[in-house]
Amino acid sequence: MSSNEETMEDTNDDSFQKVKQRFKDRTMKVAQTKEMLSKQAVQTKEILSKQAVKIAKQAEEHERFITKVTHLLGVLGFGGFCFLLGARPQDISYVYCVFYVTFVPLRWIYYRYKKWHYYLLDFCYYANTIFLVDLLLYRRNEKLFMICFSFAEGPLAWALIVWRCSLVFSSVDKIVSVLIHLLPGLVFFTIRWWDPATFAAMHPEGTSHRASWPYVEGKSYLWTWLFLVPLVAYTLWQILYFLIVNVLRRQRLLRDPEVMTSYRELSKKAEKANNLWWRLSGLLGDQNRMFMYILFQALFTVATMALTVPIFLSYELHVIFQVLKVSASVWNGGSFLLEVMPRQVILKEKKKSEMQPIQTQQDQSSSVTENTTMMDDSIETDQS
Repeated sequence: MSSNEETMEDTNDDSFQKVKQRFKDRTMKVAQTKEMLSKQAVQTKEILSKQAVKIAKQAEEHERFITKVTHLLGVLGFGGFCFLLGARPQDISYVYCVFYVTFVPLRWIYYRYKKWHYYLLDFCYYANTIFLVDLLLYRRNEKLFMICFSFAEGPLAWALIVWRCSLVFSSVDKIVSVLIHLLPGLVFFTIRWWDPATFAAMHPEGTSHRASWPYVEGKSYLWTWLFLVPLVAYTLWQILYFLIVNVLRRQRLLRDPEVMTSYRELSKKAEKANNLWWRLSGLLGDQNRMFMYILFQALFTVATMALTVPIFLSYELHVIFQVLKVSASVWNGGSFLLEVMPRQVILKEKKKSEMQPIQTQQDQSSSVTENTTMMDDSIETDQS
């Protein structure tokens, strides 16, 4: 019995040692596999980083080519638009509609990628959507026309000057920004003064009065549809904007500071410059800056809408205003090309120079890793 027990104990010890050895071998294999995978991961990361640098360089080369093409098409398009404005002013509204339904969805895609998509909730897009409805569905509605006229030649037009929109033919984003604010005013200018269809609708042949549309019954009618009703429509937009951005999407914006809104952008720029806007918006304390921003925007809207009344009544004043808007956009574009763009180029070159030492270090580390891997492989071959 004792010999049988000893034999069983020896057998159990042998089986335990075998299991232990197998477990140890498997652990070593797992460790070797992990080490091999980590080396491959490092090599793959280095290869991907090199490829990313190559792609970035190619993108920069393509960016220059795209910029040149954009500049060419922008200049040709601007010339063609000026020709069409003189030859067939009644077709300008259709050009605007095609532009809006084409470029605004593309802008949403681009802004969504850049986390700028909340810009598309701004008043200019709200107003442009109403313009589109008016031009496509209710083209002969005089009251809706006057509301759109107030939006186009009021807040949108003056935003070109106040917010310094720049007509830069080499930038698609800047061209679209300018046209969103500039085109509606030109469209309603042509309908108001140059469209033959509106002339025939309002004035029979043989009258000596200047042809104009729509017909204005009196001052109260004028102020109602050029000022009061548009102001109500603006207030509705402001309430909706506040509910969406500051209530419904508040947590989303707080979680991600990179998501931009108009208020965030203006506040950043104003705080950095420490200008008059920043000091005025802080009169009631930092916690009420949003309220002050809404108040200033409302005052701006009231003032610019009031100015549309004399512009609506005077052809000469309206022509001067069109020239002023275009001139301001072109002037701001020249300032951008001469002052802002050189600084951007310098910053790009500075970033490139800072990235070069990092890239050199990565190349050196990758070569060291490759040499080490080759040495390990040769040692394993010799041992085998």
